[in-house]
Amino acid sequence: MTILTRHIRLLSQALAAALAFSLAVTNPVAAQPVVAPEPLLGNSVYGLANGCYALQSGLSGEFIRRGGEGYRADATAAEAEPFRLHAAQLGRFMFYGPEGDLLAHEGKNSVVSTRDALPNTDWTLTHTDGSYRITATGNGNQLTSTDSGLTLTGPGENSDGGQFTVSPTVGCADFPDSEVNATGAPSTATGPNGEVRGFIDTHVHLDASEFMGGNVHCGTPFDPQGITAALQDCPDHGSNGIPALLENILSQGTPFAEHDTTGWPTFADWPAQDSLTHEQTYYKWVERAWRGGLRIFTNMFVANRVLCELYPSKRNPCNEMDTVRIQAEQVRELQDYIDAQYGGPGKGWFRIVRSPEEVRQVAADGKLAVTLGIEVSEMFGCTLRNDKPQCTEADIDEGLDEVYGMGVRQVILTHKFDNAFGGTRFDPGLTGVAVNIGNFLGTGKFWKTEPCTGEAADNPLMSIIPGNLGSMSSALPSGSSGASYPDGPQCNVRGLSALGEHAVEGMMDRGMIVDIDHMSVKTADDTLKLLDAAQYSGVVSGHGWTDPTNVPRIYALGGFVSEYASTPAEFLESWRTYRAQRSDDYYYGFGFGADTNGLGAQVPPRKDAAENPLSYPFTPFDGGTVMDRQRTGERVFDVNIDGAAHYGLIPDWIADTQLVAGADGDQFIEDLSHGAEAYLQMWERVAK
Repeated sequence: MTILTRHIRLLSQALAAALAFSLAVTNPVAAQPVVAPEPLLGNSVYGLANGCYALQSGLSGEFIRRGGEGYRADATAAEAEPFRLHAAQLGRFMFYGPEGDLLAHEGKNSVVSTRDALPNTDWTLTHTDGSYRITATGNGNQLTSTDSGLTLTGPGENSDGGQFTVSPTVGCADFPDSEVNATGAPSTATGPNGEVRGFIDTHVHLDASEFMGGNVHCGTPFDPQGITAALQDCPDHGSNGIPALLENILSQGTPFAEHDTTGWPTFADWPAQDSLTHEQTYYKWVERAWRGGLRIFTNMFVANRVLCELYPSKRNPCNEMDTVRIQAEQVRELQDYIDAQYGGPGKGWFRIVRSPEEVRQVAADGKLAVTLGIEVSEMFGCTLRNDKPQCTEADIDEGLDEVYGMGVRQVILTHKFDNAFGGTRFDPGLTGVAVNIGNFLGTGKFWKTEPCTGEAADNPLMSIIPGNLGSMSSALPSGSSGASYPDGPQCNVRGLSALGEHAVEGMMDRGMIVDIDHMSVKTADDTLKLLDAAQYSGVVSGHGWTDPTNVPRIYALGGFVSEYASTPAEFLESWRTYRAQRSDDYYYGFGFGADTNGLGAQVPPRKDAAENPLSYPFTPFDGGTVMDRQRTGERVFDVNIDGAAHYGLIPDWIADTQLVAGADGDQFIEDLSHGAEAYLQMWERVAK
C-alpha cells in the first residue's frame, strides 16, 4: 500500500468524523548542549543572544541572585546568578538560570522565579549610555532594583533603579532546544558556470499551525519562549490522546486510539511520519534539512474555509485570505526569530526571497532561500455559489497585487473544491466522497463529470448515495439526492473559466509561477494552452498532483517538475519516468514536494531497512556536512526506524533513496542537486 493510498483511506475517515461531529506547560529541563553562535559583535543588544551573563544593578552596584521565590540585588559578582540569555525575538530575551529557573513578572509589580516558559518570562532590552533598561514585553513596565530586591515600576518612574549592566560569566545552563546533529558548514560551491548546487522542496506548509482556525494543528515552527512552548500537544488531546478525534483517525484509523501527549523532552509518540496533526517543521529541523543540502524551500500558505467552519474549535478566522495574511506574518516572525539567535537582522540562515537574484545571493552566502506560495480553495474569495462566481476581475487584480507585495511568487489556483477559476482534480475513493461533500457545502453543487476525451483523466469517483455513507450522511442537507457517477475514467466538466484566464494572465504579467497541481484535466489543459501561446516558462507541478501526461508539456515550456516525497522505490520510479521526458532545450533538475504539515503522510521506514539500512553518520552530496542521527530532547530519530518523522530527516530520506537507487544513485543525486538551479533558471525566464 503506497503512502498516498493509506493517506487517502485515513483522511476519508477523518473527514467523515469531522463532518458528522460538526453537525450533531511543560517545565524547561536541561537540554543537550546547543551550539552557540560565533562571538557576536557590533550590537550591544542583539549581540547578547545565547550568551552567559551576570546582571548588575546600576543603582547599587550589587549583582542579582536568586532569593526565596524571586531575586535580590545584594550579591557579589561571585554570588551572582549566571543567566543564559535566550533570544525570544529581536531585542527580547529570557533570563534562564542554571537550575532551569526563569526571571518572570507576576501581576502588576512582582518579580518572581518560574520554571514555566510563558510570555511573562519575556523581556525587552534597550541600551543607552552604557547601561540597559529591561522592560516586561507583555506590559511595558520596567525591571527596577530596590533595597528589597527586584520589582516592576512604570516606565520612567525610577530612572536610576531601572538601569542595569551585564557582565560575561560562566556556569550557565544551556537553554532547551532540539539538536541539529550536523557538523560542518553547507557548501557555497557552484557548478562550472556558476550554477547553484542543492535540493529544492517546492511544497511545504511551514505555517500550518495557523490554518483551519488555528486549533487543528498541534505545535508551531517556533515560539519566542522556546521548544517547550512550541512543541506542545493540542489542549483538546487531553492527557492520553483519547479525545483527539481527528489525529486518532488520521494516524491510527480509529477514533478510539491513545497517544502520549507529553512532548518535550520525551516525544514518545510524535512527531511521527503518520501523525498528521503534530508539528513537523520546527525550525531546528528545517535547519538540519538546509545543512543537509536543501537550498530552496517553498513555503505554501494553506487554508480551507469549509473545513475550518466544520471544525468546532478555532482561534483564527476562517476567511482564507485572512489566514494567508496571518501565515505571512508568522513566517516573517520566524525569520526575525532565527536572526535573533545569530545576532541581529539579516544574520540568520533563513532568508525570505522575492526574486531569482535574491536566491542566488542567499545561496552565495551559504543560507537557505525561502520562497512563498499559496494553496487555498477560495483565493481572493473566488468561490462559486450555485455556479455564480463570488468575485470579479477587479477582485483578482487587487488580490494579485496584495499577495505579490507579500512576496508570494508561486500559486495553485484550484485546490480540493471547484471555484471561480476552474475545476479541481478529484480526490479518489472515500476521501473523494468526503471532499465532494465539502465541495457541495462550499459551492452548493457536487462535482459534475463527463467522459474524458484524451489519455488524461481525473481520479475515479464514488457515488454519493444518502443512507449509505455512514457518519458522512449527516453532513448532507435534508432531502439531498446525492450524486451518481459511472464506473471508469471520468473528467471534471469544469475547465479554466474566464476569471481563471484573467488570473493566469495576471500572474504572467507579474512574472509569477503557475502551479498546475490540483487542477482538473480540463483546467490544466486550458492553462497549459494559455501558457504555451505566450511561451511562458513559469509553470510547475509542485508535489505530483497533476496528471502524468502533463509532465512533458511542462518540460517543453521550460517549466519544473517535483514529485511527492514518497518511499524511495516510488520516488525513484517517478524520477526515472520523468527524466526520460525532459527537454534538452533547458537545464534539467528534479525536485520534491514533501507536503509536510499538509495532512499528508510522510515517508515511512523502508520495509527492508533492517537488512539494508542507511548507515550513520553519512555525508550529503556536497561533502560540506556530516549528518548523524537527529536528537530532540530524549528522542533519537533514525530514518531506518522512524522514516521521515519530521522535516529534519529529509536529508536522511534523500541519502536512503540514493542507497536504494543502486547503480543510478549518482545520477539521481546529480539531478536532485541540480533542482535548485533548474527552478531558478525557469523563474529567471519570467521574473519581472
